[in-house]
Amino acid sequence: MRKAWISPDKTHRFWFHRKTATIGRQSQAIAFIIKRMQSLILLLAGSFQPSGNIPHDAANFLGMHHLPQIIQHSAGVAAEAARLAARFGVDGRQAETAAWLHDISAVIPTSQRLESARGLGIAVLPEEAACPMILHQKLSAVLAADLFSVTDPAVLSAIACHTTLKPGASPLDMLVFIADKLAWDQPGEPPYLSQLQAGLAVSLQKAAAAFLMHLWEQRAHLPVWHPWTEAACRDLVGLE
Repeated sequence: MRKAWISPDKTHRFWFHRKTATIGRQSQAIAFIIKRMQSLILLLAGSFQPSGNIPHDAANFLGMHHLPQIIQHSAGVAAEAARLAARFGVDGRQAETAAWLHDISAVIPTSQRLESARGLGIAVLPEEAACPMILHQKLSAVLAADLFSVTDPAVLSAIACHTTLKPGASPLDMLVFIADKLAWDQPGEPPYLSQLQAGLAVSLQKAAAAFLMHLWEQRAHLPVWHPWTEAACRDLVGLE
């Protein structure tokens, strides 16, 4: 198994952070982290052998873990992402890859996500420790890299912020964020649909801002208020 991917952009390293002070100690710490990561990834992988066809591989992997609802949702997000990519001139292959893999860490139960994130060397924010469900976006980015050989930083970024978004979001980040919300997987119509569609009539940025405004209005009722979401609200909506 190849070593875990580490973002080349040190200012946006979502999961790795080194605490050692010397080169020798850094090397030992990184080697220990990689060993733990390999054990966790191998356990999740089981007999899975990727073919390089992301939609097929994602559905196959999720099927191995008996998650048909996640397969259906991921397919829905991929379909929405393809439509948005064609409409707004975003790379379709990147959009499809990120959409199919955005929830790939659903194979890790919520009760195990905090421990798994720490075992994989992911930097965990206090809000994520309090609500480990949110960690699935960062966990999915790691699995996309280590199990599906995704190396495109733009795709990994979109996966890693698809629930919360983040400040300075790229068009691909916003596209996957929006596609996930359009592919509503609960009964009935999403309460924010009309605002999202009105935003899409203008731009991806306006659509992302519309959903962020919905979150802002609901923030007192959310389990946690993620700092990435707050920063994205300030960035796209201008809220303080």
